[in-house]
Amino acid sequence: MTALRMAAVAAEFGRDLEEDFQTAERLIKEAREEGVRLLALPEACLGGYLLSLDDDTELDGGPPALALDGPEIRRLAALAGEMTVVAGYCEAGADGRRYNSVVCVTGDGVLGNHRKVHQPLSEDASYASGDRFHAFDTPAGRIGMMICYDKAFPESARALALDGAQLGVCVSAWPGSRTNVAASLEEDRWKRRFDLFDRARALENQIVWLSANQSGTFGSLRFVGSAKVVDPGGEILADTGVTAGIAVAELNVVQALDTARRSMGHLRDRRPETYDLSPGAVSA
Repeated sequence: MTALRMAAVAAEFGRDLEEDFQTAERLIKEAREEGVRLLALPEACLGGYLLSLDDDTELDGGPPALALDGPEIRRLAALAGEMTVVAGYCEAGADGRRYNSVVCVTGDGVLGNHRKVHQPLSEDASYASGDRFHAFDTPAGRIGMMICYDKAFPESARALALDGAQLGVCVSAWPGSRTNVAASLEEDRWKRRFDLFDRARALENQIVWLSANQSGTFGSLRFVGSAKVVDPGGEILADTGVTAGIAVAELNVVQALDTARRSMGHLRDRRPETYDLSPGAVSA
């Protein structure tokens, strides 16, 4: 496999779906001009995220719910063309519930879809929860997707890696801290956590990691940006910082994984028979 040029986006998206598509089209065009073959857009980039994470979250009715097989996702696929594009949206489930979801498309259509499993604070008042993590094949390689708070749980990324994911793609609407607010987002403690999770999930699973995030503000939330590409050793190859931008990196993914796992293979050297994670399993 030849080197893969990939990118993760930090950008601002809101409720106006047409404006969001215009922003997505501009970003896809910019990435295409740079030779990018895999592009990650943020969580909720089609229709915006929640106005806050408090109990009175949805004063505006929330983001528009889109069907996975509907015209909006087909429009995104048409914009993607030969590229593999990952983007977050509010999914209208066939069960009548709304899900915070992320879809992976090319011009040929939908390749994969993930519903956010872990919901912070009052997010469960607006969305139902997903119930699985899985990897799938794409022209860019085998990908596993997750959304924002999912990455705070090591089991999420590990499940994807064990399913053969070469690339982990996490899309987020990760805000700065709501308490002890830092004057600069660069010094924000939630930004530090965001960065630590990105590097740890890549390193512990020895996979390539793309992290996209919202930037700017929406409602009461101020997002930390910090989109990045991380190699299987946990080293950041490209980073937007706290401002909007596109983090672009090029890597031979297969070679990078082989090199990282050659001597100390974290997946190979696991001892699953010792990991009883059931409640009450750990004794004093």
